Amino acid sequence: MIDYLIVGAGIAGVSFAEIALQNGKSVKVVDDFSTNSSRIAGGLYNPVILKRFSEVWKAREQLGFSLTFLNALEDKLKIKFDYKIPIYRKFASIEEQNNWFQAADKPNLAPFLSTEIIQKQYKSISSEFGFGEVLNTGYVEISSLVDAYIDFLRINDSFSNESFDYSELADFDSYVEYKKQKFKNVVFAEGFGLQKNPYFNYLPLDGTKGELLIIKAPDLNLDVVLKSSIFILPIGESMFKVGATYNWEDKTDLPTEEGKRELIDNLKELIDCDFEIIKHFAGVRPTVKDRRPLIGSHHVHKKLHVLNGLGTRGVMLGPWLAKELYYSIENNIPPDPNISIERFYKKLGIKK
Repeated sequence: MIDYLIVGAGIAGVSFAEIALQNGKSVKVVDDFSTNSSRIAGGLYNPVILKRFSEVWKAREQLGFSLTFLNALEDKLKIKFDYKIPIYRKFASIEEQNNWFQAADKPNLAPFLSTEIIQKQYKSISSEFGFGEVLNTGYVEISSLVDAYIDFLRINDSFSNESFDYSELADFDSYVEYKKQKFKNVVFAEGFGLQKNPYFNYLPLDGTKGELLIIKAPDLNLDVVLKSSIFILPIGESMFKVGATYNWEDKTDLPTEEGKRELIDNLKELIDCDFEIIKHFAGVRPTVKDRRPLIGSHHVHKKLHVLNGLGTRGVMLGPWLAKELYYSIENNIPPDPNISIERFYKKLGIKK
């Protein structure tokens, strides 16, 4: 009998699989790659909400665990996917500078916000009021991570490229059966695909579509992530990832002219050099209205579990949430009420 069947091979599913393996458990992962928010994500990890200069919830815990976890995974897979790079928030006014300094004085934000205004002049970027530097930041090339991990799973005969068929799942007293194979537990890490899951589709997952561009701009000599209304992330050879849009109505992963135009307009407000669009892509982020993720076990089918709702911060949240869910299942340690699916039970009329 296999310990865990994991549905979904994005950052959430991969993280849970690795934590289970680290603890001596056996896994099987299935995914048909019908949802791709992990693969197209910017992959940035940033402990500060730069729109209003506030700390990401439990940022220190998430960063501390997740970066250590990902660095160990780099060593295991023998590939590089974690790149340390500063994030510069462009100031639009003196008022924004003042707000930055006020935030930097707060004990919870002091480790993450530099108190020095960066006045460096970048070619093709106007910066009258300078930049604020966010510390302890970088990005993960998630597609490289996921591809390498799937290769590792394939070698160990632990991955199946298939659509999950919920009608083939049967819950018995001491195990779960799927396509005549027995498992102790099933973890659903499907991202926006949760909408089709008959066991957990009652949860208030409200996907947010995001579109990004890859551009080539030889005259843009940028060696940091630039953040304003959008972000510009250098990825080498005069190439940059530019994102992202937020669309709460369109739930498809198809790029749109509207999204492209929004990105181009915002980009032209930031840079004044020529650029060529190399690629335009889109995905639906698994977001929750209260901006907290979703982990926990089904109230009736106790061996079925969910790991979802990572939103825009999958790199920081994925490994940390996987650990929290694993301890909940194996050690009966209740997850934080802010991330447990039980926070919705009363509103939905569900009794444990």
